[in-house]
This record gives sequence, C-alpha cells and structure tokens, in this order.
Amino acid sequence: MPFFDWLKITPLSSITPIHARLEPNWADWRRVRKVLVPDHVYSWLCETGSLTARVKAACGNRCFEVRLLQQGWGRPLYSEGRVLKMRRGESAVVREVELLCDGIPWVFARTLIPASSLRGPVRRLTLLGCKPLGAVLFADPMVERGPMQIAHLSPRHPLFCSAAARLERVPLDIWGRRTVYFLAGHPLLVNELFLPDIPERIR
Repeated sequence: MPFFDWLKITPLSSITPIHARLEPNWADWRRVRKVLVPDHVYSWLCETGSLTARVKAACGNRCFEVRLLQQGWGRPLYSEGRVLKMRRGESAVVREVELLCDGIPWVFARTLIPASSLRGPVRRLTLLGCKPLGAVLFADPMVERGPMQIAHLSPRHPLFCSAAARLERVPLDIWGRRTVYFLAGHPLLVNELFLPDIPERIR
C-alpha cells in the first residue's frame, strides 16, 4: 500500500486548531516545584530514560501492551505547532496510544510528526502499529532529545479529554510531559500523560 494512502485510513477529524488559552501551561521540568506534584507521579515525570522500558519494568510479569487508538493526518494544538515550529496550516501525522498493564491504561501518549519531517528514516515511525515508539527512539543513535516540559492538565484541556476518553473514572486532573525529538535533524513531538492507575515507579 502506498505510504500516504495508508495514512488516510484513520483520519483524525476531531483534531482542530484551538486557542492557546484552552491549553495547559507547559514549563521546563526543572522549574516545576516538586511539592505541587504527587510523589509517585513526579518520579515518572522526571524519568530521563525510556518511559516504555520503565512501564514494562513496573508491569513485571503481567501483560504489557501498547494499544493503538488512532493514527492519521491532523492539525496540531496551538502549543504543539509552536514548539515544533510548524508552518501555519501545516498538518502532521498524529498517533495516539495507551500503554497498558493487564489491560489497565497507565500512560496516554500522543505523538506528532509534521508533514515536513516525513523524510528518510522518519517515515518508518508511521508504520509502528502497536510497537512502542519509545523503544525505537532510544535505540536509534541518530535521535537527539530536546528539553522536557511538564504540565498540569484539567478537564477543560483538549489533551486531557483525549487521555481520559476511555477511562472508567475520569480523574480531577492529570500530569503530563512532552519532549521534542530530532531524528536525522527532523523534529517530532511526544506527549506522555500519566493516568490515575500509574503505580509507584520501580527500577
């Protein structure tokens, strides 16, 4: 199947540009006061290694799974477009997944790959299916990691709504982080939101 035809299978019609006031305030993780963040969530937020590897370790002998929720062409949220330095009107491949342990979602992840980044080795990232993106990024020596930002999300934020849409109990808030990665010089953005059932991290 041709590359761009495959991407059209699951268009994200619900992803539309919105004003910045409907988004959380993203801040450098080193500037976020630890006292404001639940202890067990803070340890996940500040993880500098592969989050996928840490989730698998915490899951232990239970069933770890990556569930692909949707993938296709979409518009970035306002702050996503800004941090990726996307051109006005530029689309991106948007991939949303959950990381689960024994069928319980622990992490919601939303990745954006701008159309201008879909060159060379970046194209293979659109063909992962249910394979974890983190394992690919951390295994590739060509990948460079940008600064990590943290945010506190409430139900009024569209990213919160996407993360909580399939939860049995909608939480009062969610903490998340985002990082820009560069593969062969081309940027992509990974948002990672920690859901209520995320446990204490183990090494």
